[in-house]
Amino acid sequence: MIRKNRFLVPKGYRAITLYPFIFVRNESDKYDKELINHERIHLRQQVETLILLFAIWYFLDFLFKYLRYRNWDKAYRNIIFEREAYANQNNLDYLKIRGIWWFTAYFKPNY
Repeated sequence: MIRKNRFLVPKGYRAITLYPFIFVRNESDKYDKELINHERIHLRQQVETLILLFAIWYFLDFLFKYLRYRNWDKAYRNIIFEREAYANQNNLDYLKIRGIWWFTAYFKPNY
């Protein structure tokens, strides 16, 4: 389910996924196929990691990457879940072929 909510989506971002919802900052973002595909990849990741584990893993991965890079954007883009989503957001058929826990292929840091 896709909902518009400017308050849940942090400034500087266009969407956030909190299972089972995708929240977008602007109404027009509901129709951005690549953005929605990116967020649907996160939905799949959340289901695979039992939602709560996803949240903990996401936060800790960001924290470790931030301590490493000392750069918010670089840390965010190197979160294992974000790396998979960004790498495949343009492939609108990705979720049809994606196997379970494929995000683990993105463990290696992207320098």
